[in-house]
Amino acid sequence: MRKASTADADSEVRQARQVRSLAREVAAIAALLPGVLLAATLCFGAPADPSQIPSIFRPQSTPANSILHLSLLVLAITGAIFAVVFSLLAYSVRKFRQRDGDDGREPAQVYGSNQVELAWTVIPILIVLVLFLATARVIHSIQDAPKPAGAIEVIAIGHQFWWEFRYPTLGVVTANELHVPASNPANSTPTFLTLLSADTDHSFWVPQLAGKTDLIPNRSNHIWIDPQETGVYLGQCAQYCGTQHAKMLLRVYVDSPQQFDEWVREQKRLWVSNDTVAEGRRIFETTACVNCHAVAGTVADGRFGPDLTHLMSRDTIAAGAAPNTRENLRAWIEQPDSIKPGSLMPAMQLNEKDLEALTDYLETLR
Repeated sequence: MRKASTADADSEVRQARQVRSLAREVAAIAALLPGVLLAATLCFGAPADPSQIPSIFRPQSTPANSILHLSLLVLAITGAIFAVVFSLLAYSVRKFRQRDGDDGREPAQVYGSNQVELAWTVIPILIVLVLFLATARVIHSIQDAPKPAGAIEVIAIGHQFWWEFRYPTLGVVTANELHVPASNPANSTPTFLTLLSADTDHSFWVPQLAGKTDLIPNRSNHIWIDPQETGVYLGQCAQYCGTQHAKMLLRVYVDSPQQFDEWVREQKRLWVSNDTVAEGRRIFETTACVNCHAVAGTVADGRFGPDLTHLMSRDTIAAGAAPNTRENLRAWIEQPDSIKPGSLMPAMQLNEKDLEALTDYLETLR
């Protein structure tokens, strides 16, 4: 009688443990569901402003669209594999779990099944082959795309920690904010970028327009985009390149063809002398500023830092680290580390009067 009571107690203990284990699993799944729903909302939601969340799931360019389709195919295949494996595992755990009265012996083993061996060899090979062919097709369509006659050419140079953009056929040089015209099937005007590095490895990535492409010293890489919707698209360096890698941001402005032509005309316009900021110009041209920065029409012809000819036409400074306001510009000149710790721009150590005069001058560079 006592033995029966002990067996019943052990059985109840095992059942209680199974219930607790099942409860923990249900709780874990319930905790994961909000995260899954949030991720799905962020990926597939459609905010009014396309620049709010850079996402590969809202492509605005042919290369990004091709990458999205490939990603969905891979997700579908791997999701199906997960569903099958998880279902079989759940079935096995449920059907073959330890029960009361089990003697603990190992179940009969199955060896030498040619059908099973063939299945788990051929099926993975076919899956890998499909993924390989789909990936190779997308890579070929992007890498070997022909360049039409009306394409815009840009040389993008990665620096620590900012972007330089040169339009060789248009005679325009700018920094951190790339302007390109919108493209459409009736008037295809893609932008082809040659990617170079001035120092270390960088990576050009605007998720809604194209995939990542590295910028490597002493090597030229290439990428192209043909965005169809006007707007601002955010990107950044996707390869660790030093202290301020996280703040090496970039902005792509997709303009209408008319807006782009107007932007090019404005960028070609030289700075007009302004006597009210003559003192600020003198300070700029007689300090270390000219060793790093260039301003068309002046003696400043530096190449180490961004071209400042049309500084105030940009929405941000310090490669997107701060809005381009007078207060931020002044702080950036006085103490760059206050905005971007570890940046390579030195503090100019100017007195208050000279700092104000230099800021006044820079504000005229539009």
